[in-house]
Amino acid sequence: MGYYTGKKILIIGGTGTIGQGLVKELVKQKPEVIRIFSRDEYKQFIMENELNDKSKFRFLIGDVRDYERVERAMNDIDVVFNLAAMKHVPACEYNPEEAIKTNVIGMENVIKAAAFYNIDCVVFTSSDKAINPANSYGATKLLAEKLVQAANFNKGTINTKFVAVRFGNVMGSRGSVIPFFKKQIEQNRKITVTDPEMTRFMMTLTEAVRLIRDAGEKSKGGEAFVLKMPVIKLYDLAEVVVEETCKKLNIRKEEVELKTIGLRAGERRFEELMTREESEFAFDLGSMYAVLPLTLSYSENLHEFYNKYKRTEIRSYNSSDINVINKEQVRKLLKEEGLV
Repeated sequence: MGYYTGKKILIIGGTGTIGQGLVKELVKQKPEVIRIFSRDEYKQFIMENELNDKSKFRFLIGDVRDYERVERAMNDIDVVFNLAAMKHVPACEYNPEEAIKTNVIGMENVIKAAAFYNIDCVVFTSSDKAINPANSYGATKLLAEKLVQAANFNKGTINTKFVAVRFGNVMGSRGSVIPFFKKQIEQNRKITVTDPEMTRFMMTLTEAVRLIRDAGEKSKGGEAFVLKMPVIKLYDLAEVVVEETCKKLNIRKEEVELKTIGLRAGERRFEELMTREESEFAFDLGSMYAVLPLTLSYSENLHEFYNKYKRTEIRSYNSSDINVINKEQVRKLLKEEGLV
């Protein structure tokens, strides 16, 4: 028996890499039903045909931008995970109005529908790019986080708890750099690196799924949960992927060119997990941090609950200030996840 046992669950954007990983974890707790809500019928078709037990699943076509459809999908649901997002940084930079519709208005639709049905819990997946955002994607995620936090304190008599989880880069997820590198090596014998000095917080799919699951179960409402993640240098990651892919393809690594192309629109060389201001309101839970809302009057009860935990060190948590893991540690991480 677990928190999700017997629950009716809705996963918005559930056909992506993280959604599919979350489904595999949730079914272990025997929920009553899992509804997969997304706008891509082909991905739903593929996902449905890969399931061993289809009886617990319902597949719903719809867009998080459409409030009426979101409301209908949420009828008689206990827990909602909102994974839907426009997340490709250059695409959001060139189409900010579209990013706002999905990432901000979409989150607002989820909050409104959850309040209408008095859902038990809503979990929103945010990003480290929401911290001191340098691009449209990060700005939309920051605003969505603020909507989630505010929802806890203006919800009136409903009991719904709204919580956010803040991701780093999820290794091997759709559109991420590792499968892109591997494809470039196989097809062109060349990989493109934006900036050799770029650093990123990296998390495995297993860690991402566990963070989402635990947030729904352990949250009080209003927190943003942040996993403690290793920092990886992009150039080290590229070299490991080249070396391991060349072994599998039986080609010499000297045949593969590493070409530096410069930062893409909206990109920066490092990412932040938590600002200095946020660290003053954050607690160390061991494997992750719980960041409480900055407005104290909103979070007195939260502070009472979390005061049993150690407070975080007051500083900015960014990937340029944290020691990167070495190449062999990167290699071990990728092999453990079956990514190379």
